[in-house]
Amino acid sequence: MDLQSLILPLLIVLLAVPLFLQARKQKRAVAEQQKLQNSIEPGDKVMTTSGVFGKVVATSDDTIDLELAPGMTTTWVRAAVREKVTTDSAPAAEAVESAESTESAKTEEAPAEAAVPESKAEIAEPIEKQKTN
Repeated sequence: MDLQSLILPLLIVLLAVPLFLQARKQKRAVAEQQKLQNSIEPGDKVMTTSGVFGKVVATSDDTIDLELAPGMTTTWVRAAVREKVTTDSAPAAEAVESAESTESAKTEEAPAEAAVPESKAEIAEPIEKQKTN
């Protein structure tokens, strides 16, 4: 066989294999996301695709009710849930609240000092305007 007659089939194979592998990867990701959305139950903490954190209070076939704050419940489609949130990856607001509650629990003997991290930012010098002649 001639080398030129093998180039076209080889190019087709080289282009088809990555497309096939990408399609399998995407199909697996979609199946995993559907499995997550179907496993949502009341009491789970979740994050939506828009970055809203909430606690699931009720579910139906295609919607869930999220409690965003005490007494504030909103309804979302299940497809809007991006991931379940564990206590380790809680939002920063909850971390601040827990830090404040531990500071308020300290005794009067040890005064609570605000732990402010030292900034290493530097302020740039102002740019002087050049005079045009």
